[in-house]
Amino acid sequence: MSHGIALKPAKSARSEALKGTIRIPGDKSISHRSFMFGGLASGETRITGLLEGEDVINTGKAMRAMGAQIEKVGAEWIIQGTGNGALLAPEAPLDFGNAGTGCRLTMGLVGVYDFASTFIGDASLSKRPMGRVLNPLREMGVQVTSVEGDRLPVTLHGPKVPNPITYRVPMASAQVKSAVLLAGLNTPGITTVIEPVMTRDHTEKMLQGFGADLSVETDAEGVRTIRLVGQGQLKGQVIDVPGDPSSTAFPLVAALLTPGSDVTILNVLMNPTRTGLILTLQEMGADIEVQNARLAGGEDVADLRVRYSELKGVTVPADRAPSMIDEYPVLAVAAAYASGTTTMLGLEELRVKESDRLSAVAEGLKLNGVDCDEGQETLVVRGRPGGKGYGNASGKAVVTHLDHRIAMSFLVLGLASEHPVTVDDASIIATSFPEFMDLMTGLGAKIDAVDGEAA
Repeated sequence: MSHGIALKPAKSARSEALKGTIRIPGDKSISHRSFMFGGLASGETRITGLLEGEDVINTGKAMRAMGAQIEKVGAEWIIQGTGNGALLAPEAPLDFGNAGTGCRLTMGLVGVYDFASTFIGDASLSKRPMGRVLNPLREMGVQVTSVEGDRLPVTLHGPKVPNPITYRVPMASAQVKSAVLLAGLNTPGITTVIEPVMTRDHTEKMLQGFGADLSVETDAEGVRTIRLVGQGQLKGQVIDVPGDPSSTAFPLVAALLTPGSDVTILNVLMNPTRTGLILTLQEMGADIEVQNARLAGGEDVADLRVRYSELKGVTVPADRAPSMIDEYPVLAVAAAYASGTTTMLGLEELRVKESDRLSAVAEGLKLNGVDCDEGQETLVVRGRPGGKGYGNASGKAVVTHLDHRIAMSFLVLGLASEHPVTVDDASIIATSFPEFMDLMTGLGAKIDAVDGEAA
């Protein structure tokens, strides 16, 4: 979303059964990394299935600004990379818009180079903490200049020769792990990341696929030690990006909540580090049938058939959070329609997403009649099957805080509620899932733009 653009409200209303077969756009995490690793590798990388949301496109623009040749031919993206260690100094600040993943990973990738690079973003991204990535970069010798407390805008300047480090990740964060590993690509010697709690492992899998000398060891306690030998060669690859499980979550939950629904979702990434939501919904009684499970490009992929289900409340353990951190807003919506109480634990990471997602979810639920309690690291939702009283008859809008997942989650809430649900902005959805509106209405969902601007 561009800086300072007018908000575009939207509302959803109680819908008939959702029916159909859909294919979800490509996984956001893999799409970011495809542009980055393709732009860095020697030779040609060809990508199909790329998520063409604003966040990923901004990562592509950053790689192009540092010397990669990137063009789209038909349905395929073709990249001529610079070769590892051969990125060029960007002539202007790298603008990542709303893309936290693209910004943090690129800081790792380019920060250790012996030139200056400046990172900027939109109002939402400029509030997000970058210290978690900048601290290990400082240990590698990177000079960091920021206006205010390690928040954007940030300028990095690498040393003549970066220091390889051993870094124990202090929080469960795939972005921090990945940033350190990417910094290690242009660092002599072995860069080591110790990960006490496993997070999504696309960086490790894809770097190995591009030819990096990377190894992973897991001890008896589940602690992972990842070692990367720096300054090796990466070679261009052919990539078909599987469907994004975080985007899949919205039509999936919508089908579970809307009576009579029967929806099949094709080509969904089923990497075990990303399937916490499906596991939790199945524990709640969701009818989710995994079909045609297969391997594609080293990743687990499957089709999902989802039917309307009567859900029951559960306790979601804190150790599941890394495998579904982006899915808690829409899980809270599912919990609102479940019988009994759903308790979600270990949610502190939600406070540093595109918004303070934990507060944004709790406030949106309460605005629309859902009984919930927000704790420092917890959310408790007491569900009401059938959605009687849910929604906001006066049309008061959920404040999305420029957060695409808040917008989509509450539009799903309205599909089974008594009254419509309004969100103050739907344009932000384009950052991750530009096809959301058309795809959902194609299944039969009642979602419409609201005339006029939000107050």
